[in-house]
Amino acid sequence: MSADRVAADSALTALAPLVWGSTYLVTTEFLPPDRPLLAATVRALPAGLILLAIGRTLPHGRWWWRAAVLGTLNIGAFLYLLFVAAYHLPGGVAALVMAVQPTIVLALSALLLKERITATHAAACALGMAGVGLLALTPRAGLDAVGVGAGLLGAVSMASGIVLTKRWGRPAGVGVLTFTGWQLSFGGILLLPVTLIGEGLPDTVDGRNVAGFAYLGCVGALLAYAVWFRGVERLPALTVSVLGFASPLAAMALGYLVLDETLSPVQLAGAVTVVVAVFLARPRTTKGRGASSAPPPPQLPSVSRAS
Repeated sequence: MSADRVAADSALTALAPLVWGSTYLVTTEFLPPDRPLLAATVRALPAGLILLAIGRTLPHGRWWWRAAVLGTLNIGAFLYLLFVAAYHLPGGVAALVMAVQPTIVLALSALLLKERITATHAAACALGMAGVGLLALTPRAGLDAVGVGAGLLGAVSMASGIVLTKRWGRPAGVGVLTFTGWQLSFGGILLLPVTLIGEGLPDTVDGRNVAGFAYLGCVGALLAYAVWFRGVERLPALTVSVLGFASPLAAMALGYLVLDETLSPVQLAGAVTVVVAVFLARPRTTKGRGASSAPPPPQLPSVSRAS
């Protein structure tokens, strides 16, 4: 893979966590209060059904249970836990707790993908966590046990989903959009009965709520997840996970631009640290040959590369 191709894939993949960084703002400013299950369900299920209708392809054979597992880890469980953390913690603190994800990915990649852990990889994880920690150091950065627990479990869920997605690939003839639709649909279907039983529906929904749900479903799920899974397929698992540090950067920037939050020198230093971590985690290429020195991702010979 050429250096230009790696850079383009990394930049495109980073768009997904940049979009997800707006989740904290949209959740607190646009959605009905205390409805994490509803927020997760509305975000996932409609987008998944739209992609299924476009792709017109259902899982087959072992991909029924694989898609169910991936949909649970990447979508259902993760989104619910994400929204619980978003409701219970300031955006920066929620992002800080989620920042353990690359470290989990690093360990699981060594175990399941047989990828070698290097000092550079470990440094990227450590710097990323430190940078997000600096971003979260605000006067309102309080802790809540429920929020912290949800954030940690969410990080484990998404990390497991990333590594299993990398390990299993996707079946022959199935494009990224259809593959994304499977996972969003399974995750949404898993959340739907839990939402109806556990929370029910709000008494009233205003235009602001509808706009928030539409944004999270169309942009935050349908488009962002398609870009994300494309990146998981083409880049090393750790690189994709570290790109997730772009999410707290986006949350910080939106807080500054939209909510009139001030940025301290410490937070700016954290932003620079996160950028350094992403740089360290990038795939290496060999000069003159354009070949990546990182281990090639496991692939099936017949896997479609359509996106």
